[in-house]
Amino acid sequence: MKIKSSPARKAFVVINYVILTLIMFISLFPLIHIFALSLSSNSAAQAGWVTVLPVNFTLDSYEYILQKPEFFKSFGVSVLRVVLGTVISVALTIISAYAMSQPDERFHARKYYVWVFLVTMVFSGGLIPLFIVVKSVGIYNSIWALVLPSAVQTFNVILMLNFFRGLPYALTESALIDGANHFQIMAKIVVPISKPSLATVGLFTMVNHWNSWFDGMIYLSDTAKYPMQTYLRNVINSVDAASLDLNSVGAMTNVSQKTVTAAQIFVAIIPILLVYPFLQKYFISGMTLGSVKE
Repeated sequence: MKIKSSPARKAFVVINYVILTLIMFISLFPLIHIFALSLSSNSAAQAGWVTVLPVNFTLDSYEYILQKPEFFKSFGVSVLRVVLGTVISVALTIISAYAMSQPDERFHARKYYVWVFLVTMVFSGGLIPLFIVVKSVGIYNSIWALVLPSAVQTFNVILMLNFFRGLPYALTESALIDGANHFQIMAKIVVPISKPSLATVGLFTMVNHWNSWFDGMIYLSDTAKYPMQTYLRNVINSVDAASLDLNSVGAMTNVSQKTVTAAQIFVAIIPILLVYPFLQKYFISGMTLGSVKE
C-alpha cells in the first residue's frame, strides 16, 4: 500500500533525515577527530586547533609507530586472541544452544539447564574467585587466560538457542528417522542454515575480544604478552613525552605522545571497521530472528 505524500508526511521525513544525519555526525566525530589528530603536528595538537581536519599535515606519527615492535607484538596477540576466542566461543555456543533447543521429550532436563545459564547473567562469582580459578588451572600469564574464561557467553547462547528453536522441526525429525545422530544433524543441517545467527554471535565475540583490555591487566604479568587494547591503555595512561625517541622520526614539532597515541588508536580500530561491512546483513537478520522467543 502506497503512503499518501501529504505535507505533514513530507515534513516528518525531512525532520527524520535531519535528526538521523545529526546523530550520524555526532557518532562519527570522535573517530574523525582521532584520525585528524594523528595526522597533525605536535604544536597544533597541543594547542587544541584540531577538530575534523588535520592541521600542519604530517605522517610522522604513523612512521613512528611503524618502528615500535611493542605495538605490532600487541597487535599480533590481539589477532591471535580474536581467532582462538571466536572459534572456541562459537563452537561451544553452538553445542550448548543446540542441546538446549531440543524439545522436552528429547531432553527432559532442558529447562533446568536453561535456568542455570540464565542465573549466570544475573549473578557473578566475582573477580577474585575467577582469578583464583585461572591461576589454579595453570593458564595464568598465557593467551588461554584471555580466551577460556569468556568462552561461553549466556547472551550468545540464548540468541542462538532461539534461532535454533525457530528452525522447522521436520528437518531434524526426518534426519533422526534416517539414522543420523545429533552431531551429524548439528554439523550438516542446523549449522549450515544458521549463517545469520552464527555471524551475529561471531561478530559479538570478535568485538568483545578485540576491545577487551581489563583481563589483560589482571591475567597477564608479562607486559610483552599484552593484547592491543591493554597496551594502548598503558600508553594513554603513561603520558611521558621523554619516552618518545623523536630523533628516529625527525622534527620534534611533528610528533608527541598525543599524536602517536591517536595514530595507534586509529590503527587499532581498522580491523573491526573492515570486518563489520561483510557481516552486517547477517548481523541484522540474526538479531531479529534470534531475539523474539525463548
